[in-house]
Amino acid sequence: MNINSKVLTVLNSLGVPVNFQIYTGTEKTYITFFCYLENGELFADDIQQGTAYYIQVDVWSDKNYSSLVEQVKSAMRNAGFSFLSAYDLYEEDVKVYHKVLRFYYLEV
Repeated sequence: MNINSKVLTVLNSLGVPVNFQIYTGTEKTYITFFCYLENGELFADDIQQGTAYYIQVDVWSDKNYSSLVEQVKSAMRNAGFSFLSAYDLYEEDVKVYHKVLRFYYLEV
């Protein structure tokens, strides 16, 4: 499984542009994402049985993005991702609101 393809498939259904790491389009509301940690999990007899993926999803907008954030959380949960944390930022240099969402996915 390619974790980036899985995340793209989940988030593309939300109706806003989604890109891996960097968005270069012109839309004011968009989503970027990346895997900030990939880790071996579930070892049996010293053999890795699973891989954990820690994914950061960033929602960017110049307006209220609360509804989109909830849609992201719901779509990711429905695809088997566990929600870990979130925090709000404001990018002063480009005048954009930025919501950071972190998720965990275990592939066995």
